[in-house]
Amino acid sequence: QGFFLGTYLDAKQFSPLKSNLIRNFNMSTPARRRLMRDFKRLQEDPPAGVSGAPTDNNIMIWNAVIFGPHDTPFEDGTFKLTLEFTEEYPNKPPTVRFVSKMFHPNVYADGSICLDILQNRWSPTYDVSAILTSIQSLLDEPNPNSPANSLAAQLYQENRREYEKRVAAIVEQSWLNFNDDDDKDAKKDAS
Repeated sequence: QGFFLGTYLDAKQFSPLKSNLIRNFNMSTPARRRLMRDFKRLQEDPPAGVSGAPTDNNIMIWNAVIFGPHDTPFEDGTFKLTLEFTEEYPNKPPTVRFVSKMFHPNVYADGSICLDILQNRWSPTYDVSAILTSIQSLLDEPNPNSPANSLAAQLYQENRREYEKRVAAIVEQSWLNFNDDDDKDAKKDAS
């Protein structure tokens, strides 16, 4: 079914997935019930430029896609992420990582993200939509004073042309890798 089931589907097409989630998952914990509400909200009122859904067999692990914001160096990029929740959600934030290669002042080499709402500024009022839209905003509005990638932060501040050149390379790579994953999934589904 592919890495990002439903990425390009509208909310009505999600209903079979939602039914499977309810059947396949134990929804008896507050975290799991909250994640179902987050998923329903994401289906019914999807924010522009982001998409996410739980994996087929674990509501505590989500796959997501963020499309690079318009009029930014990240425009036209398609960036994959994973979100891993614990039973302490929403009182504790999920662990969020870019799966796609990323060159950004606030993204570590392993894809983890230095973003205040995922750390010391977390609030239980944030849901998956808020997390994804905040990360999308971070792409255009990095915080070079709290760098996770010191080279990206330095280039962002001192050599914007080189920074944008490197971002353009990862945008192009995001398309190549996204299509490669689709090809692998199609071959796997055909076998």
